[in-house]
Amino acid sequence: MTESQTTPARAGTPTLGPITHVALTVRDLDVSVPWYSALIGAEPVLDEDTGPFRHAVFALGGTLLGLHGFPEGIEDVEFSPRRRGMDHVAFGCADRDELVAWVHRLDAMGVPHGDIRDAHYGSGLAVTDPDGLALELFCPPAG
Repeated sequence: MTESQTTPARAGTPTLGPITHVALTVRDLDVSVPWYSALIGAEPVLDEDTGPFRHAVFALGGTLLGLHGFPEGIEDVEFSPRRRGMDHVAFGCADRDELVAWVHRLDAMGVPHGDIRDAHYGSGLAVTDPDGLALELFCPPAG
């Protein structure tokens, strides 16, 4: 192909692949990075200052979780799932027994959390991070 040629059009509708990463803006990386490190049980695989922002990135299977901090600070409004944007981020668990294990782990860490909620589409355990961002540990329904 030369520069004057165009790439042939793909046939059909393109499909989205899996989510590769999620980036959360946090108030203070010095607070959030240790909190997420303890929750995840691992240190970030990347922690760099890009100039406009600093980010710390955790590897969670095939997905990356980034925490972003801005040197000039952020708009300091309370998180609400009823505001346009993110409602929550859910992390997968194998089954309800794993959710129960997370209850014990969160209790040991001193991290407040909700009760396990069961629904026909699965079970979830709600927790918030130091900035009040909504997180969930979620497993599919049994059977």
